[in-house]
Amino acid sequence: MPAYVILNVDVTDPERFAEYVKTGAPTVAQYGGRYLVRGGRAEKLEGGLEPKRVVVIAFDSADRARAWWSSSEYAGPKAIRQSAALTDTILVEGV
Repeated sequence: MPAYVILNVDVTDPERFAEYVKTGAPTVAQYGGRYLVRGGRAEKLEGGLEPKRVVVIAFDSADRARAWWSSSEYAGPKAIRQSAALTDTILVEGV
């Protein structure tokens, strides 16, 4: 079953975040992920979530998404992102 990693990213250091974008994307591909949404215009329609830079990454399975998330390849880029942005991240299984 496919799974999706959904991030709502509030960039606090744009210069450092640009480094994350360059280094993080190749790790997604290594684990078979593909970007469906990557920072396009977002608009709240209902609820309390304030969308910032929204990213949706599709993986073949939740196990594959978790493998990417906890991988040594993504550890460095993840640390950069965590220092350059405030991020809410969820994993959702779906069709």
